[in-house]
Amino acid sequence: MESERRVVTANGITQAVRVAGPPDGTPVLLIHGNCSSSLFWEPLLRRLPPTLRVVAPDLRGYGDSAKAPVNATRGLRDFADDIAALLDDPTLFANANANANASSTGTGSGLPVVVGHSLGGGVAMRLLVDHSHRVGALLLAAPVSPYGFGGTRDLTGTPTTPDFAGTGAGTANPDFVARLAAGDRGVDAPASPRAVLRATYVADPAVLGADEELLLDSLLSTATGEDNYPGTAVPSANWPGTAPGERGVLNALAPTWFRLADDLVAVAHKPPVTWVRGDADVIVSDTSLFDLAYLGSLGVVPGWPGEESCPPQPMVGQTRAVLERYAAAGGAYREVVLPGCGHSPHLERPAEFVAELLALTSGPAA
Repeated sequence: MESERRVVTANGITQAVRVAGPPDGTPVLLIHGNCSSSLFWEPLLRRLPPTLRVVAPDLRGYGDSAKAPVNATRGLRDFADDIAALLDDPTLFANANANANASSTGTGSGLPVVVGHSLGGGVAMRLLVDHSHRVGALLLAAPVSPYGFGGTRDLTGTPTTPDFAGTGAGTANPDFVARLAAGDRGVDAPASPRAVLRATYVADPAVLGADEELLLDSLLSTATGEDNYPGTAVPSANWPGTAPGERGVLNALAPTWFRLADDLVAVAHKPPVTWVRGDADVIVSDTSLFDLAYLGSLGVVPGWPGEESCPPQPMVGQTRAVLERYAAAGGAYREVVLPGCGHSPHLERPAEFVAELLALTSGPAA
């Protein structure tokens, strides 16, 4: 498939979207992750059949969409509301718009398969909670935990500290943020966007191949600042001395504001969920290199108060526990673990990823 770029106004902001396939094709919505854009889906689009209608938006503050502020106190709802508004545009999703009240899933329902990567997985879950009648199926690729990122100690999301210290904007590497803002394309500095792309987005940087510059363009499109990435931080009396503020992306991911496990389990319409992850992911992991508690346990962040007070977040275990509850409440999910794969299954293991996506698009007819 080849995509074309469009610009629409939805939910009061300008949104750039990549569109591919016939308007009446089987609808698929692709939601990208943090520090990326819809460009991150281009390698996948080349492998998809022309029978699909694919829409891949740039979230606010990414790519060519408006640098609209992110109200962190709404969790990821700002993003989900933007996406829901796109589903109302018949020029993008004719079937999804016409079948908004359908209750079945898969191709026959006309409802989109919603694919969310990393942060986009959290947006997809939020979309399901708030607009379950608009979702035909979920494909979660290395998604953020339903209990947010960092600051929780067990499979039920118990806070490590009352203010969720060690999460939010204050955890961002300031050198990375500065280089991101400057459009740094170098490779020598460990915190350069290219080095981060190679070291953490994938398990083996060789898989980036000829797409590395395109993917770096995507990463560098991130809007930086207090309203976008990373956001605002507030001081904390608890280790490591920072807690989430009320503005910006990393705060919207913090468990202070993003905690939807119970809402996800309770949603009335439960479409099938496929969860795809790599066993070599260093971002969303029970041993995440972006979790300050885990870095503290390694001695990378000084002053760590210890395992009893501040254990690493069991991100993978939390997601599995919530999806098991979802299934027990009448839903269905399957977990697909890709050996040797990192944080971007659609880039690293595209054949397997496409197979899982197509399995969801060919669900039971209405």
